[in-house]
Amino acid sequence: MTETTLGGRGAGRGLLRHLILLAPLAAQAAAPADMPDEVPAADRLAWHAQATYIRQLKPAFSAAYSGPHSLRPERETSYSFTATGDLGLRLWDGAQMHFNPEAAQGIPLSNLTGAGGLSNGELARTSGADLTVYRARWFLQQRWDAGGERETLEADFNELGGPVAARRWTLTLGNFSLLDYFDNNPYAKDPREQFLNWSFLTHGAWDFPADARGYSMGGVLEYRTPQWAVRAGRLMQPRESNGLKLDGRIGRHYGDQVELESELPVAVPAGPLRGRLLLFRNRAVMGAFGEALAAAAGGVPDVGAVRREQSKTGWGLTLEAPLGPDAGLFLRASRNNGRAETYAFTEIDRQLALGGQFSGGAWGRGADRWGVALAFNDLSPTHRDYLAAGGQGFFLGDGALRYGTERVAEAYYRWALPAVPVGGAALQSALSVGVQHIARPGYNRDRGPVQVYSLRWHSEF
Repeated sequence: MTETTLGGRGAGRGLLRHLILLAPLAAQAAAPADMPDEVPAADRLAWHAQATYIRQLKPAFSAAYSGPHSLRPERETSYSFTATGDLGLRLWDGAQMHFNPEAAQGIPLSNLTGAGGLSNGELARTSGADLTVYRARWFLQQRWDAGGERETLEADFNELGGPVAARRWTLTLGNFSLLDYFDNNPYAKDPREQFLNWSFLTHGAWDFPADARGYSMGGVLEYRTPQWAVRAGRLMQPRESNGLKLDGRIGRHYGDQVELESELPVAVPAGPLRGRLLLFRNRAVMGAFGEALAAAAGGVPDVGAVRREQSKTGWGLTLEAPLGPDAGLFLRASRNNGRAETYAFTEIDRQLALGGQFSGGAWGRGADRWGVALAFNDLSPTHRDYLAAGGQGFFLGDGALRYGTERVAEAYYRWALPAVPVGGAALQSALSVGVQHIARPGYNRDRGPVQVYSLRWHSEF
């Protein structure tokens, strides 16, 4: 079914309107109402756009049995298409507003089930064969200078760029993705240009608040210096597990996260190591695996039958080692308490992931990028027992389980194509090929391994 919407309804939409209207009032005490004289009129309004098409092939693999939420053992093909615009407007000193319309369509492998590390980060459970148009982002951002030297931010998607203080506060209010601001790993973050598997989008065990497309409403406040930064945010949860509609009761059901980022006293040739520590707490109506098992009394458990208001907590740690421009190594480790069902991301309770992004400069292709990464995904003991008893999760459910750590290996190569002038802008395009190897998909020793081959086209200006 084709769907056209401008976002959430009811309390969620009302909250967004109030956040946008109140932000200018909060900014007046620290920012003059007039635009700074040094900002040219042409830089007060900007338009960016991107389009990404991904095609995937999964050959047949061995499986002793399958359940309702298994990765299907037969040969499958999949595709996804997204197109996103960004209209940015500079409002007054330090303030900018962005609106992102987005269109998406696609057919996932096995209805997007059967693994903790799903194969395409551009696909959501709302994906379908008909093109769907919706609002991805609509937010206001205010920066306040806090001293120090001046630096220049480059203009980009959802960033108008320009001179800023090296020490600054930044407040973001509205509709956006938490991955825009937290765990900003430059080597493994963007499925439109980097790794495709969900294991490498962010911390696998971070059940970050988002609707079924990956967006939410709320606010993020950050303080940044040249050496370190700290940020905190509260965003809405979906009304139900992995649902599309958001719960406007942000004082009762929410996702809170705090992240500290800092340079470390260890230097590599391209600069110092950098680390980030993320702590999070989600509050929502969720089902607990242990309670579902107890209620089933030896039968098939169902987390949907034991849902109640409860919390999920966890942490994530990232280390980055720069090797050069757009090249470096990363290590991620994350864990949540593993008691409650997955509510907004994927079914990973513990994860260790490592890898890197590199340049093609050694063979005269300095604009090309390639990457290789490996993830070890695990579930909590009660989550394992729940699936072994035949329970169904949102993404997992083979009907039985002989548990083993899920391992995801991925490699890609991205060819940068010559820029094409379009209406005064440069259209940048790239073609990528990739392969994924998923051992023990869905944490099941009785299934797999699985190969997934990918072809990706990405263009933006």
